[in-house]
Amino acid sequence: MSSTVVETEASNPGVKSEIQSKEYRKVAWASFIGTSIEWYDFYLYGSSAALIFPALFFPTFDPLYGTIAAFTTYAVGFIARPLGSAVFGHFGDRVGRRNVLMLSLLVMGAATFLIGLLPTHQSIGIGAPLLLSLLRLIQGFAVGGEWGAAVVMTVEHAPPGKRGFYGSFPQLGVPVGLLLSTLVFSLFSNQLSEEAFLAWGWRLPFLLSSLLVLIGVYVRWKLSESPVYLKQRAEQPQVDPHPVRTVWREEKKPLLLTIGMKLLQNALFYIYSVFLLSYLAETLQMDSSVGLNAIMISSVVGLITLPLWSYASDRIGRKPVYLFGVIASTLFIFPFFWLVDSGSVLWITIGVVLGLNILHDAIYGPQAVYYSELFGTQVRLSGASIGYQVGAVLSGGLSPIIASSLLTGFHGESWPIAIYLTALGVLSLIATLFARETYRDSLT
Repeated sequence: MSSTVVETEASNPGVKSEIQSKEYRKVAWASFIGTSIEWYDFYLYGSSAALIFPALFFPTFDPLYGTIAAFTTYAVGFIARPLGSAVFGHFGDRVGRRNVLMLSLLVMGAATFLIGLLPTHQSIGIGAPLLLSLLRLIQGFAVGGEWGAAVVMTVEHAPPGKRGFYGSFPQLGVPVGLLLSTLVFSLFSNQLSEEAFLAWGWRLPFLLSSLLVLIGVYVRWKLSESPVYLKQRAEQPQVDPHPVRTVWREEKKPLLLTIGMKLLQNALFYIYSVFLLSYLAETLQMDSSVGLNAIMISSVVGLITLPLWSYASDRIGRKPVYLFGVIASTLFIFPFFWLVDSGSVLWITIGVVLGLNILHDAIYGPQAVYYSELFGTQVRLSGASIGYQVGAVLSGGLSPIIASSLLTGFHGESWPIAIYLTALGVLSLIATLFARETYRDSLT
């Protein structure tokens, strides 16, 4: 920054305020764009695992067991997420948030692009699903660093009293990434014949990721480092040499609470957006477009509900909004499956929108800022990331497999799945009740 600009800021507080406002917005939009691209990559795999990977990589399996096997490779990505959160969190707390944002995006883009080049089971046999699992591991590793770096960067740049609203921008990457991946997947699958799509068309959405990653890198390259982090380093130059170890030893309570608070939200999201696709196609024998269209509509609605619930957390607190989301979502689990099992396209769509947006987003919207505020600056990225990602492994990563296994064991009945999700809801409710309110706390 030139001396002229510095003098102008010092002599004119209004200019300084305007520069800060532009920086708030730039960081928020950059986080939004980057997370949208990363989640596009991550969710594209989910749609493929539900609808085409069983035939491409597990053709010798019975269809239902092939789906379970495909969801197992899907879960592999979740297993790597805590490792990614620990590694990226360590460097993000030690050397800054910005570099972590860049690296996580590049790693994710490379893995997704390579999935689009993979040979299938027909070409190399058992090597195909093994390579698929390896690339899925790399995807999960990248996502493990992405979420924490994006939300902490955005929250630490946000103005006082608006951290919840600004923290919703990286959260918006979820519905946008889900919308983009579902839209692109639907576009290619509908425009091509089934034979052409299974032969080569399925690769195109994965290869397209490379173009999106270039856009994300360009946008993030221009970001400045977190002012809260820079202030902490200026006041306390000696950084924590082992932030991850510090989280496990000294921040155990908020860490365990964030893990528990995550369980219901992540399980619901992947049951409603990933498992639902295979459930509608294989159990209810409905066209795959029914689930894909419902999820696309839901993703658009999420662009409104996520910032609204996050804004509400700035006004009345994180805990009341989060508690409402957990309680209401838990109570809606059985009605959701009743709506889906009706076989009505309208009721299925209504169920997805209510479950994924009106209720689920009351949990997911404030989650970024709530988790960030529960930890101190020196370990914030490590703490928020690890809590989020461990909770994601225990719920979201396993939920499609558990749901598919329950469906097999109980001969296509959905009520055991609803009981499983309700149990997670009770655990998340207990964790949220023990979490402290943070919306009036200073980040420093």
